[in-house]
Amino acid sequence: MMTPGAKIFVAGHRGLVGSAISRALRRQGFNNLVERSRAELELTDQAGVRRFFADERPEYVFMAAAKVGGIHANSTYPAEFIYDNLMVQSNVIAASAQNGVKKLVFLGSSCIYPRDAAQPMHEDALLAGPLEPTNQWYAIAKIAGIKTCEAYRAQYGLDAISLMPTNLYGPGDNFDLQNSHVLPALMRKVHDAKQAGAPRVTVWGSGKPRREFLHVDDMADAAVFLMQHYSDSGIINVGIGEDVSIAELAALIKEAVGFAGDVVYDSSKPDGTPRKLLDVSRLNALGWKAKITLRDGVASTYAWYLKQLESGGALRGLA
Repeated sequence: MMTPGAKIFVAGHRGLVGSAISRALRRQGFNNLVERSRAELELTDQAGVRRFFADERPEYVFMAAAKVGGIHANSTYPAEFIYDNLMVQSNVIAASAQNGVKKLVFLGSSCIYPRDAAQPMHEDALLAGPLEPTNQWYAIAKIAGIKTCEAYRAQYGLDAISLMPTNLYGPGDNFDLQNSHVLPALMRKVHDAKQAGAPRVTVWGSGKPRREFLHVDDMADAAVFLMQHYSDSGIINVGIGEDVSIAELAALIKEAVGFAGDVVYDSSKPDGTPRKLLDVSRLNALGWKAKITLRDGVASTYAWYLKQLESGGALRGLA
C-alpha cells in the first residue's frame, strides 16, 4: 500500500491519462509526485531514463506515457507507433526493476485483443486470434509491454501489473481531426459545424460499430485503486461494462453541443473493429466500478472544451 509520502513517478503526466492520474493521486492525499515533461526527460532515451531513475529513486511508477491516436494516425505512422511505444515502455520497466521500484502500473489498451474476440472481451482472449489491422502496430507494442512486465516479474521480482483500459475520453483529450480518437474528433467536428452553421457533419464509417467509453477520471481512480489492491501477473480490464454504437455516440454529442444539423456516414472509410466491449467482472469483483455515465461525461468534457477555447488555454489539436 502506498503511504501519503511515497515518492511516485507519473510517466506522461501531461497526457490525457497521466494528468488524470496525477489529479487522482493529489485528490487522495499523495503529494510527493515526480513529474517530467518530454523536454525534461525523453523516455525513448535509454541512458537518460536510467540516470533519472538512479537519481530520483521513485518508489511507485504509473506508466501512462505512450504514443496514441485513432485509425488515421495508426495507418499513417505505423513505424512511430510501434517503435516509440516499445522504447518508452521498455526503458521505464527495465529502469524500475534496476532501481528498486516497489510497484509499477503499466497501462495497455483494449486494442490488444483479437479483432473477432468474443464479446464482452475477457482477459483470457489475449493472443487468441489475429489483431485488428488498423491498429495492430500500437496493439503489438502494448502486448510486448505486458509480456515485458511478466518477464521482469518472473526474473527480477518486479511487482508490475498491467491494466487494459477501454476507449478513454475527458479533460486533456486530443481534438486534432487527423490523429485523435473517435469521441474527441466527433466532438470537434460537431462543434465546428455548429459554429459554422453547417447543415450536416460527416462521420467516417457506417456508424454501426459499437464502442465502450470510460471517462479518464474513472480510469485514473481505477489505476490508483489497483495500485493499492491488485498484484497479479495477469492483465486486468478497466472499463464501464457498457457500449454504444458510433451513431448513438454522435446523438449524445449532438445533444451536448446543441447542434441541430444532420449526421451522415461515409461508408467508404474503415469502421475498424466491429465491437469492443470489455468484460470487467474481474475488476468489479475487487470492489471497483465506474461512476461517470457517458451522457454526463460527454457533457462535462464539452464544457471543459468550451472553457479551454474561451480562455485561450492550451488545447491539443487546435493550433
